[in-house]
Amino acid sequence: MRRYIEVPLQLLDLEGDGFHIMVKGMIHGKEAFFIIDTGASRSVFDPKTISTFIDDVQFEKKEGLSAGLGISDSEIITFKIESFFIGDLKIQNYEAAAMDLEIVDDMYGKVGLPHIDGLIGGDLLKRYKAVINYRSKKLRLTP
Repeated sequence: MRRYIEVPLQLLDLEGDGFHIMVKGMIHGKEAFFIIDTGASRSVFDPKTISTFIDDVQFEKKEGLSAGLGISDSEIITFKIESFFIGDLKIQNYEAAAMDLEIVDDMYGKVGLPHIDGLIGGDLLKRYKAVINYRSKKLRLTP
């Protein structure tokens, strides 16, 4: 019996200027698309986009530096996601960071790539012992 979950990943070609890794998931029963961002310290979701998944989402300002999120001061905005999935991996009661991802989404739209609902960062990648396999195009996560 395997003790890990394999999630198919898609390599998004940025018009010959590199690749981003995308995986499908679900937030509150609705399909979502996430970029795997190994350089981000935390997973982040766009506050406007997350409102389409969570009714009456409650944002909270918190003190503390969140390196890698491009935030210039020490205030971050967080919110709770009761449950969401990366592939078949269920993540419950997750305190996520909120950040405007419109620039990323606009860039993707200009090159014909799908809308992005969030970035999966180092916090979740480390917690679930992520392994990215470019050859098999799979993300391995250990619950």
